[in-house]
Amino acid sequence: MIDIIVLGAAAGGGFPQWNSNAPGCRRARAGDPDALPRTQASIAISGDGAHWFVVNASPDLRTQIGQTPALHPHEGLRSTPIAGVILTGGEVDTVTGLLTLRERQPFTLLGTRPVLDLLDANPIFEALDRAIVPRLALALDAPHALTLPDGKPAGLTITPFAVPGKVPLYAETGPDPAAIVENGETVGLAITDGTRHVFFIPGCARMTGALRARLRGADIVFFDGTLWTDDEMLRAGVGQKTGQRMGHMSVSGTDGTISALADLDIGHRILIHINNSNPVLLADSPERAAARAAGWDVAFDGMRMTV
Repeated sequence: MIDIIVLGAAAGGGFPQWNSNAPGCRRARAGDPDALPRTQASIAISGDGAHWFVVNASPDLRTQIGQTPALHPHEGLRSTPIAGVILTGGEVDTVTGLLTLRERQPFTLLGTRPVLDLLDANPIFEALDRAIVPRLALALDAPHALTLPDGKPAGLTITPFAVPGKVPLYAETGPDPAAIVENGETVGLAITDGTRHVFFIPGCARMTGALRARLRGADIVFFDGTLWTDDEMLRAGVGQKTGQRMGHMSVSGTDGTISALADLDIGHRILIHINNSNPVLLADSPERAAARAAGWDVAFDGMRMTV
C-alpha cells in the first residue's frame, strides 16, 4: 500500500500569493469556490497509514500539519507520526519548512548530496540538532528502503533520480546562472511498496526519453504544473521570467507536459506545484477543462489517494 496526502499543491508563494492582486488571486481571497486556495507544494507518503514521510518542507509546513489530522501527535505529551522528511531540491520552497520542525523531535532528513550540501552551508539549519535529526545522503538511482525511528521497515522504498532543472535562485552564479542541468540539483522521486509505483516530480525543465521510459506504466504521477504557457507571467504583467528561465516546462503546447506524456500508460496523472498565474487553478477555466479532457487532475490541499 502507498498512502499519499497532498499537503500543498501550489508553487512558491502559494495561491493566493500574499502580494498578488491578479484576478485569480482576488477570486481565491474572496472565497470563490472555483478558485480554491492552495499552500506550497508538498506531499506526505505512508506505507501503513500510521507513519508518514513528508516530501519537501514547504514554508507552509506548520499550517499543513495543522490541517492534516494524520500528521497530528497521537501519543504522550509530545510526539509525531512524521518519521522523516525527504527533499527533492534545495529551493527556498522546499527547505524553509524544516525550521518549523526544530523542537527536538527525532526524525530523519533525507536528500541527495547537492541538496544536503546547501543545508550544510547555511548555519541556520543547525537548529535541527544532528544528534536528533540525522541527515542521510541519498545516491541517485539507488533504491533506499525507508525505516521508522525504531529501525523497523516503513514498507516503502524510494529512488531519487535526476531530472532537468536549474540551481536554486539564491545559488545562481557564473556566466549562465540559468543553465539547465541534470546533475542532482533537481530530483524526482520514485516511490514503491514493491508492487505499486508512484512518482513525484514537482520541478522539471524539459522532457527526456529516459524520463518518459521511467514513467511508463506508473500507477500515479505527480508532475510539475507550474505554468500553463512559458510566457504567461510576462503576458499577465506579474513577472519578468519565462518558465524555462525558472527551470519549469509548460503544461500546454507541443513541448508541454500533456503532449509529452500523452501516449504513456499512466494510471493517474496529477499536476502539482502550480503557480498562482496558471489558469488551470480555476475550476471554471478553459485550461482546466483542457487538462481534464487530456486525463489530468489538478492537485488540491488535502487530496488523498491510496494505491
